[in-house]
Amino acid sequence: MRKWGKTAVAAILAAVVLQGSIPSQPASAAATATILLDDVPLAFDSPPIIEKGVTLVPFRTIGEALGIQVKWESSSNTVTAEGKKDGKAVTVKLQVGSKTAVVNGQKVTLPAAAAMRSNRVLIPLSFFSTQFGAKVGWKQATSTVTIVSPQKEMHLRAFYALESFKEKDLIDSMNSVAFGWSRIDRNGKFTLTGAEYRIPESAGETTAQSLINDAGQNGIKPYLMVYSVDGQGELTKMLGSEELRNDSIAGIAAAVTDYQFGGVVLDFEGLGFKLDKQEQQELLNNYVKQLKAALPAGTALSIAVHAPNSAYLGYDYKTLATIADDLILMAYKYNPAGTGSQVPEPNSKVNEAIELTLKAGVPANKLLLGIDMSAEKPDSIDDKLGLVKRNDLKGAAFWRLGLFRKYTDGMEAAVSASAVKE
Repeated sequence: MRKWGKTAVAAILAAVVLQGSIPSQPASAAATATILLDDVPLAFDSPPIIEKGVTLVPFRTIGEALGIQVKWESSSNTVTAEGKKDGKAVTVKLQVGSKTAVVNGQKVTLPAAAAMRSNRVLIPLSFFSTQFGAKVGWKQATSTVTIVSPQKEMHLRAFYALESFKEKDLIDSMNSVAFGWSRIDRNGKFTLTGAEYRIPESAGETTAQSLINDAGQNGIKPYLMVYSVDGQGELTKMLGSEELRNDSIAGIAAAVTDYQFGGVVLDFEGLGFKLDKQEQQELLNNYVKQLKAALPAGTALSIAVHAPNSAYLGYDYKTLATIADDLILMAYKYNPAGTGSQVPEPNSKVNEAIELTLKAGVPANKLLLGIDMSAEKPDSIDDKLGLVKRNDLKGAAFWRLGLFRKYTDGMEAAVSASAVKE
């Protein structure tokens, strides 16, 4: 996300928030503007306008993107909006043609009256800042309004790999943690003792079991992540073999019981790249159904899936969402092969992935956006979390602990400014 100089920001925000106005527009002029919400364009069926120096924006479009419930009462030409600011409930009533709003029962004067354009109610942009905590700004050269959504509570999940020990303290800031300690190996066998994925050795008084126990005792659900990739057909081999399938499911269920995991994350990657996508989807669906039935009662099941706009099409999103408790959308690796670290994923592709997954039939409250922390920066992570908020998803899943502090000291603050665990 592009940052501006502190002096410019202060001047602009003062003008917008205190006066509700946008500079450098003649009093009689009306001009169209573009709006970026968390650095991603926001589509409108009725565009924002500038009249007499005041920017007016469609209330419902922005309100719903910020998680505000908006209702229209045609009999009185009144809009009622319910949202939060700083964790406290806010109820607003606005009437078309009136410069007075009622906020939690108190009258508030607007810089301009709410207006009706193309059957849409437009209100001063600054109202979203003063009443709902969003940050607003203005880029005069391109007539662009920027809005940064306020911090929101959501489900936050982190992956914990063998290299994550140095950031184990961050587990406390999550709702759940997926320990990447098992895989389906290249022979189609489930293992907890592989070279890449295994139960880690003790580090002083910290053991694998103590990490699991500490998370659970602090109300953070511990998951066992089971990794596999179909690079050489090993995943398809396991899914298609009754013996290997039964053995792996028995091994996963036993590990859940033995180590007292509260859930399982299946990270089965690479399906549908070369082989028939429908056959691959059916194999995975059947495996997930069988695993769900075999897990101890109360064990949560989560499935990591490639995005619909990726090259891997072996995932029946709707069916998987009906079986599992949630899906993790791996909406990353869009940059060209060989791209180094700290090159943020394109927001347009991530947003497209979310929209396609929701369109495929996955409920928003069952979808976690997977975020690759090696790609994002402190000034781009809020873009991705903003897409979670805009689409009202369940939350975000970070790959992985061990990467939050690897490149910069500012990532933790950037994440917490945008999202906190529910």
